[in-house]
Amino acid sequence: MFEHVKIQSPDDFFLTLEERRGRGIYFYRINGYNRQIEEFIGKYYEAARTGGVVIEGRISNPDGKNLAYYNEVMGADFQLSMGFLTSSLKKWMPRMNEYQRNTVAASMYDTLDMLRKNGKNENMLKNAYIKFMCWLYYRFERIAGRLGDDRVPKILYEGDISLYELLLMEVLANAGCDVVLLQYAGDGNYRKLDAASVMSDRLELPDMGSFPEGFSLERVREEMQRRLDTQRLYGKLPETVNCTNAWISGKGLEDFETKMAERGNDPNLFYNCFYRINGAEDKLTYLSELYRFRQELVNSGRRLVIVDREIPQPSMEEIGAVRRKNYGRQEEMLIDLSRNISYTANAELQRLMVKGFVDVMLEETGKDTGRETGKEAGKKEVSLNRLTSRAVILLCWLKRYQEGLFAGWKMPETGCFIHMGGCKNDKEALFLKLLSRLPVDVLVLNPDLNTRCCLQDRLLYEVNYGESLAADKFPQEKAGLQIGTAAYQAERELDTMLYGDSGMYRNQQYGRAVSVTLQTTYEEIAILWKQELKYRPNFVTVNDTVNMPVIFAKVSGVKDGRPDAYWTAVKALQTEETFLIKNGPAVDTSGENPMKPYAAAFFKNGRLLKNKIKQHPSYPYGVLREAVQDHILEKLQLLIERKIIKGTFENGTEYTIIATVLNMEKAMIRLIQKFDFTKHNPKVVYINTTEKAISLEDSILTAFLNLVGFDIVFFVPTGYQSVERHFNMRVMEEHQIGEYMYDLQIPDFNAVPSNTRPTWRDRIFKKK
Repeated sequence: MFEHVKIQSPDDFFLTLEERRGRGIYFYRINGYNRQIEEFIGKYYEAARTGGVVIEGRISNPDGKNLAYYNEVMGADFQLSMGFLTSSLKKWMPRMNEYQRNTVAASMYDTLDMLRKNGKNENMLKNAYIKFMCWLYYRFERIAGRLGDDRVPKILYEGDISLYELLLMEVLANAGCDVVLLQYAGDGNYRKLDAASVMSDRLELPDMGSFPEGFSLERVREEMQRRLDTQRLYGKLPETVNCTNAWISGKGLEDFETKMAERGNDPNLFYNCFYRINGAEDKLTYLSELYRFRQELVNSGRRLVIVDREIPQPSMEEIGAVRRKNYGRQEEMLIDLSRNISYTANAELQRLMVKGFVDVMLEETGKDTGRETGKEAGKKEVSLNRLTSRAVILLCWLKRYQEGLFAGWKMPETGCFIHMGGCKNDKEALFLKLLSRLPVDVLVLNPDLNTRCCLQDRLLYEVNYGESLAADKFPQEKAGLQIGTAAYQAERELDTMLYGDSGMYRNQQYGRAVSVTLQTTYEEIAILWKQELKYRPNFVTVNDTVNMPVIFAKVSGVKDGRPDAYWTAVKALQTEETFLIKNGPAVDTSGENPMKPYAAAFFKNGRLLKNKIKQHPSYPYGVLREAVQDHILEKLQLLIERKIIKGTFENGTEYTIIATVLNMEKAMIRLIQKFDFTKHNPKVVYINTTEKAISLEDSILTAFLNLVGFDIVFFVPTGYQSVERHFNMRVMEEHQIGEYMYDLQIPDFNAVPSNTRPTWRDRIFKKK
């Protein structure tokens, strides 16, 4: 039989029999936990699963069928003798060789004899013998034929063990098995069975504590499966890893200029930095210092990519180049999408890219392997689609910038990626996190303290300066370098004090706006019409966007049946900002539209190709301010997306919408160009006294102008349906103000008298 010997470390369990001191076996119990114990349990579990037996919970006692089969084969005889036990094992366990039978028989004899000496009668010994034989056959037959092998079979028992189970463990240990008992509740129950710890040893390591709540072999299996799944995600791992920021001095740009040889010398590490610098140390020299910094990087031969304001969204061509399919699980999605990462010039760099991509995506998903079921299935599908979309964007950007950052790369070189202006959304932040895991120095510059960069990462090092500077373009050419004087900077600070959250707004302060249509009474139209937007109800600014409360209404009928008063009320709405349309059409469809032939080419996969439109030689709005162009194209996209106009995405109406909006007349464009989102907004008064319906193109134009921020009122004395015939939904308020009148002639408004009747305000506050 085999001697029980003590281990020097848990790794001894995995030595072969020949490598062990005294060719002994190990029988240990584990009552405490630390990280080393967790790793050992995982490794031992795998060894027992593949080359032994794992017991979770008690070993079931032989049932009626087990005992009936035993009696049929073995009969009812029993003798406590080596001869009887050896011959019985030969008949009951025929796959055991002679050495194994003799060893198990001897070990079983010693155990039964010990029970006899402790007062057990022959019937009790027989019951114990039959229990041992059934357990050997039904639970341990797979290791019985491996006893005595150089690769020692292993038993892992989880839980509080019973007396006869412990005795069988002793039998198998003596016959050539390693045994480990996992006792989450401690040693108390075991000591009742083996007070002197004769049968097994207690495993004790430094810094052991109690097992975590919920720890179990089931959880160990789940963790092992997760690791296997993760290994599938990564494929072959890179041989090098990043050492990010561990070597830096914290001196800002100086760290980026540090030579590779001075950063560290471990051949298995690449040394990069990941910085965000908020504010400016000296705003008078800030831009000049950035220009010098860029020149230093270029002169040193570093590969450099600079992005101003925001990373341009992937084009439809870039997105279309990413091979993908429908996915049911996040793992499946990551494995398939990571195959798009290809850098044949350097296999190690390709592996680094794959690992970085998988790392940040796993972090993004909370290391969720996508096993939700039941009620969460719908949420999971939405979440998986969102994650897939983000992963595709990362792959597009990685492919776009990899040549600029990695061309001719070899260890320990690092490129440099500079984001000027801070991350505006979480997709940009995710991409910078990916780059920071690659041989790239990543620098985020956020000099304007009134803006916020959304990037958050455990690796990110942050430097904060007290001075603020409104600069969102990196100075790359000396000729275009603009540096403010002290007076200029002081003026900008005063500007911030005056116009930051004060209710006062400087000219053209905001570049983005969203229209919100007010629901009003008819009488309120005249009151609100001449008010600046900032004084209207529900006006608000959120970050860099204005919510504009606008009027979009139809006035049906003639109040009190009095045309003279009716036309006077219409004249009262005519201001310098008002575009007057009399019986239409506002859009002349008989003339040439130079943008119409290209409308289909400007729209693909539900998205407006804004850059393609801007670059087209026939594009008429290129002279407008960039913010105005973006505003127009954004609202054009929104008009199509919302399907406000009937026929959108059904019969090609979206192309009519594009052609109409891109061919507005000059007077309309000028109104949009000078529109300040916080002040008086441009307006349209559309009069239709005829029975003729308003055209599709006029409906498109007015719906678009509503989104742009115009006040729009239709005066329809007939009460007939007009513009709404082309709308899919109710987008404007209708006011019924009086009786319907027909065949009214629109007068010359120069001859229409103004409303001189004093208002109630005039009567109350009239001068004496």
